[in-house]
Amino acid sequence: MSERETQLRALLIGGLGGDEASYHAFLKNLSTHLRGFLRVRLARLPDDVEDLVQETLLAVHNQRHTYDPGQPLTAWIHAIARYKLVDLLRRRAGREVLNDPLDEELQVFAVSDNDAADARRDLGKLLEQLPDRQRLPIVHMKLEGLSVAEAARATGMSEAAVKVGVHRGLKALAALIRSNDENR
Repeated sequence: MSERETQLRALLIGGLGGDEASYHAFLKNLSTHLRGFLRVRLARLPDDVEDLVQETLLAVHNQRHTYDPGQPLTAWIHAIARYKLVDLLRRRAGREVLNDPLDEELQVFAVSDNDAADARRDLGKLLEQLPDRQRLPIVHMKLEGLSVAEAARATGMSEAAVKVGVHRGLKALAALIRSNDENR
């Protein structure tokens, strides 16, 4: 389980147990996580990210009683976020059918879940090869969408060290990918 998964799960379970501070912290941390998750998927619609974050938070709140603590929390949350994303795209397609080709709006569906899962697995294997000072800043900033300051707080590193870690880590990842391609 990732550190983010563990943290969010503990906060939600505490909140479900009646700890208001845990639940408030869960929603705050979840909103940061969702912004990064949705920003990637709504790159062409950046103005809709915050609305979708709020809709997803509300859906998570309303459906929190359905969460099974035996299952991964982020998978449950991402499923809810994807449903909200589909709803948004359907609403936009209905309003803008005369202006935008539907194919462009629904490009998010062009990649199968298997391709995405394979890519996540491959990226995870590559990231495991990096030292923490490079891997953690990349995970926090590039995958979770945190700012430099937020990533610095999460890792205990200085902001400058986070920036250097991302830069060096991305160079190292590129070298690993080239090496893997040459070995095929």
